[in-house]
Amino acid sequence: ILAMKDEQQIRTQAARCMDCGTPFCHQSVTNKSGCPLGNLIPEWNQLVSSGSWHEAWRRLMSTNNFPEFTGRVCPAPCEGACVLGIIDDPVGIKSVELSIIDKAYEMGWMRPMPPSHRTGKRISIVGSGPAGLAAADQLNKKGHEVTVYERADRVGGLMMYGVPNMKTDKVDVVQRRVEIMRQEGVRFICGNAGNIGGVQAGMMGDTLGVGPSAQQLLDGSDAVLLAVGATVGRDMQAIPGRDLQGIHMAMDYLTGNTKALLDGGVVGKGWRRWWGTGRTDPSEPAPIDAQGKCVVVIGGGDTGNDCIGTAVRQGARQVINLELMPQAPGQRAPSNPWPHWPLVFRTDYGHQEASLLNNGNDVREYGVLTKEFVGDENGNLVGIKVVDVRWEEVNGQMRMAELPGSERLIRADLAFLALGFTGPEHPLGEAFGVDLDRSGNFKALYQHVQGDFRTGNPKVFAAGDCRRGQSLV
Repeated sequence: ILAMKDEQQIRTQAARCMDCGTPFCHQSVTNKSGCPLGNLIPEWNQLVSSGSWHEAWRRLMSTNNFPEFTGRVCPAPCEGACVLGIIDDPVGIKSVELSIIDKAYEMGWMRPMPPSHRTGKRISIVGSGPAGLAAADQLNKKGHEVTVYERADRVGGLMMYGVPNMKTDKVDVVQRRVEIMRQEGVRFICGNAGNIGGVQAGMMGDTLGVGPSAQQLLDGSDAVLLAVGATVGRDMQAIPGRDLQGIHMAMDYLTGNTKALLDGGVVGKGWRRWWGTGRTDPSEPAPIDAQGKCVVVIGGGDTGNDCIGTAVRQGARQVINLELMPQAPGQRAPSNPWPHWPLVFRTDYGHQEASLLNNGNDVREYGVLTKEFVGDENGNLVGIKVVDVRWEEVNGQMRMAELPGSERLIRADLAFLALGFTGPEHPLGEAFGVDLDRSGNFKALYQHVQGDFRTGNPKVFAAGDCRRGQSLV
């Protein structure tokens, strides 16, 4: 879904940044605005506009370990804080960023650069998502011996199995970058051997073998970093019929689909012929196939959109997206001022593609509450009972009220729950003696001081979504 950008257009886009007086894009002046990485956006925009691509790449890499990831899947809060966006379309910062790193690969600048010395310190990182990989990259550059443990069969975490292949190619983008890190000295241990203590369930609900125990990892490391993400999905167990066949957590669907693609070895037009054929473990659950099915995705956001796009590509007959909240406004509300992230109505790739199955109409239905999952005599999902709701502000709080007479049944062969994530899997934290905060995340110091990210166990640190809660890349 990403097209190659015309270089002259990218330079023109970068030049639109040059008349800015006081940029807000590169800094988080509040916790709701600007680039959380502190990318030097005006600087590399200026360099790109003048054709100084190598210098722009060096500037970009000074603050961002993986611009090939963020340039594809980051929601771009920098563009929401762009000064030009007050009166015009914001600068296409994300496109410029992606063009810089693509140019670096094209020119051969992105190559292994092992550290010149080793400190002898051994660091173990549990989890190979964006946070774990970024920490591994930084610590390896410092000369430490870094080992990354990953319970899945491939490195990448969310970037490998959470984000669909059409948004970020797993071979040409993710594995390419991981291979550079491997050649720089980072060690990766995946699968059963990377499943620390066996305390985490498999990503597909399977039973995994056991890697080192938490204590073994502590004994053999100078420090341990937990970067396992917020993988516990918000469920709908209180809704009648939740246990019917055909109802799945969104991440199980996305993970299984991507794994089936990679195991089959073909991600192009002929993918269907080989999809899922490379499974070597007969006990591994078969991937979920939406071909010819009526699909309902419950929940919006990126995960819901990715489920929609995946179902369309698999050949779903119909796709409907249910959202409990009302539709966002077409422009900023008074309570959502610039430079905060604009909470406005958007149409993503999945919505556009699914509309073709719906006579060109939007597949999203807003203000809809799920009341019951309906099944047949064999325990298979056949429909979902829903009701429309109205949201009202009462004493400063939003309250929901059902609309009488709006109850209806939506046909559904498959339902995917994309309701966000509640936090990390707690048994792993318990094994390392890590406390939890009030939100159920791994509690760690974070005050922009020395010792940040350290948990209650002085030898254990936590970073990424397992510490801060669910977020985006």
